[in-house]
This record gives sequence, C-alpha cells and structure tokens, in this order.
Amino acid sequence: MKIAISGKGGVGKTTIMALLADMLQQNGKEVLLIDADPSPHMAQTIGIENTERITPIAEMTELLAARSGKTPGSPFYQINPKVDDLLEKFMVKKNGLRLMVLGAIQTADGGCACPENTVLKRLLTKLLLTPSQVVLLDMEAGVEHLGRGTIAGADRLLIVAIPAKSSVRTAQKIKKLAQEAGIPKISFIGNLVRDQDDENFLTEALGEKPAACFPDAAEIRKAERAGRPVTDAAARVAAATRQLLEHVLE
Repeated sequence: MKIAISGKGGVGKTTIMALLADMLQQNGKEVLLIDADPSPHMAQTIGIENTERITPIAEMTELLAARSGKTPGSPFYQINPKVDDLLEKFMVKKNGLRLMVLGAIQTADGGCACPENTVLKRLLTKLLLTPSQVVLLDMEAGVEHLGRGTIAGADRLLIVAIPAKSSVRTAQKIKKLAQEAGIPKISFIGNLVRDQDDENFLTEALGEKPAACFPDAAEIRKAERAGRPVTDAAARVAAATRQLLEHVLE
C-alpha cells in the first residue's frame, strides 16, 4: 500500500502522517516514511535526534549528477539510472519506523535540474513499488508536485484541509489535479477542527464528508514546541487516527 499526503502549507499534514505511521506500526505493519518536502520536518516530528546530520538526497548534487550519467556540457542523461543501492544506504530508523528524506532539487536561477530530478523520481518509484511495506509519502505543500511525477505510483492520496476557505480552495485544486494524474483513491482529511460547526463547514465546502477529522489539540502543539515526537500526544487524537487507519485499510 502506497499512501501520499498533501495540502496547503501549515495544515498539519506531516503531523497526521506521523500519527498514522505510528498506528499502522502498532497494527503490525512495516512502515517506511518518505519526506519529499523541500523543507523536511518528518524527522523531528517522529522524534529523531540530531536531525542536522541527515542530508536530504536531493542536496547530494554530485551523487545525483553522477547517477544520471550526465557529463558537463552534454544535454543527454540516463532516463533509467541505477538507484537500488540508495534505498538502504540513506534510510534512518526510529522506534521501528524507517525514514528517507528526499528533499527537492531547487535552483536559484530557475534553471532545469532534469538529471537530478530523474534520479529522485526513479528512486521514489522504486520505493513506492515495494509490495511488502506500507509506504507513506509526505509531499510538499501546494499543488506543484502533482506536475512533477513525484507522486507516481501512489494508491491513495490524503488531502488535509483546515476549516478555512483558502485551505479548502487548495484542497479542491489538489483533488482535481490528482484525478487528472490518475490517482485511484482520493480522500479529504480535516484538521484543527474545534467543533461541529467546523466539521459542517468542511463537509459543505469540500462537497463531501472528510474521512476523518482531527481536533485542534493543544497537546500536539506543546509536544512539537518541546521537540518531542507528536506521538507523545497521540492519545488526544487517537479516535481520529483510528478512524483514518480504518479508512485507509478498508
């Protein structure tokens, strides 16, 4: 099973993915988290210490250029580069969860980083096609990733929205693009929901009832501020996480 999560920036998608990963593991699943956000935070969210030692693969430009087979001055590169040995080499582990930080190629002048992105897409595809694991992919905020092929192979997309019109507009745009990309199962997840009015707003604005609604939990914010894994406050949102788990496993 391959599950991606997306949404407008700041809606809590990384937190929800970490909580889902923890509950999946408690239910006997082998979980691999992939942080594909250009500003990765999953390591801190699940409680990995010394995160500054983790170098996103996307920042290893020399390695990526070498794997792409591109030579200086040449417009040609391999479209099917070798990536198998990168899978284990760049994983870190915490409490049974495995994490790989991809990051994203970014160029200050807006130039093309096609060879490097080819390696990242190839690596991501290999990971997403691994049949023996639950792969949870934390995408970058917004909609741009849907046009880059980095979500290829996902079985399901979870789109997180909070009770705000701007968040709903982004969520609806993500759904439209995801449908065009051929993702078979797409669900909305509500977050920072304080009361029934918030839940009703999301249901009406999104045009469907969210698969799960996570409450606005102060315990989650306090854990994050203290540098503790959000799973330390998992009990506060256990009902919503369990509802989401049942939804993705149905």
